[in-house]
Amino acid sequence: MLVQNYLLIKYFQQALHEHNYELNFFFIKQFMTLIVSPDYHAVPILEKNGIRWIPPSQAKRQDIRPLRIGILNIMPLGEKYEFNILHPLGLSVLQLEPIWIRLESHNYKTWEQNHVDDIYQTYENANREQKLDGLILTGAPVETIDFEDVHYWEEIKTILSDARKNIPSTLGLCWAGFVMAYLEGVNKLNYDQKLFGVFELKNLDPTHPIIGELDDIFYCPQSRHAGITDEDMEKAAEEGRLKLLAYGPEAGYTIFSTVDDRFIAHTGHPEYNATRLADEAKRDKDNPAVMPPENFDFNNPLNRWRSHRNIFFTQWVRYCYLSVSTYDMTVEPKFMVSSIESE
Repeated sequence: MLVQNYLLIKYFQQALHEHNYELNFFFIKQFMTLIVSPDYHAVPILEKNGIRWIPPSQAKRQDIRPLRIGILNIMPLGEKYEFNILHPLGLSVLQLEPIWIRLESHNYKTWEQNHVDDIYQTYENANREQKLDGLILTGAPVETIDFEDVHYWEEIKTILSDARKNIPSTLGLCWAGFVMAYLEGVNKLNYDQKLFGVFELKNLDPTHPIIGELDDIFYCPQSRHAGITDEDMEKAAEEGRLKLLAYGPEAGYTIFSTVDDRFIAHTGHPEYNATRLADEAKRDKDNPAVMPPENFDFNNPLNRWRSHRNIFFTQWVRYCYLSVSTYDMTVEPKFMVSSIESE
């Protein structure tokens, strides 16, 4: 199984590098597998979108150790949001087990409480028997509040402190990206006008293990009331606190990481599908404080960031996998085969 995983990774890397989308599609359709319960509410949507899944009972019978990806979800209407994360994760060539995590200090008011109780667990429980292989921290509708005043701030700090020591990579989306910058001494500022729409970004580091396979220029949705000045980000980079990975004239430094790459931040919403962004636009169309989205028609929602989303998440999962692998990925498959056969 180690050899099989190695070969899949190598062939998929080649397909990405050569922009062989036909081969990418083959791998995605043939080898991706999420481990979810048969009664999970999003199973019909997963199947409609061609995402393969197997129940936990079947996964236990297979000779595969899945990647355990924790998803700390604090988005409003989080049950509906879950598919936005599962879809790009399900495009990996590896088998993944999503571990849904809740905050103990937060009341999920817009969620069905039964749903929270049924499939979500605390961060401590998620790591009790086996450490997570990766962690995703979602956005939250609190970006205009000072970090120290967010009622679950202490719990977030505690989780991220542990994650940086014990989890290969933590991905922060939107507000969570600002949290990561703040923990490195870079504070956000509130906007007079919401940054809303689909914006162009430039890849600043084609050699980076996660964003290196992204196009030189790509697009991503933004939906936020806060940001970080270019000057503060550039100063943090000069002082060796952050790596700046993607930039746009309207969106600013949207993707960045800590210097050890343990935290990677994306202050946009690459995980959104077009419907999610359109729903937000329709919700706020009568709100005078929110202008219509730029470069996006919510009456005819077109997804211009799908490839960015898919490759970004696929590369992040790959990075987590390589970080936890128990064998040297630089070893040639022939050597690995002989080693396994001799056991």
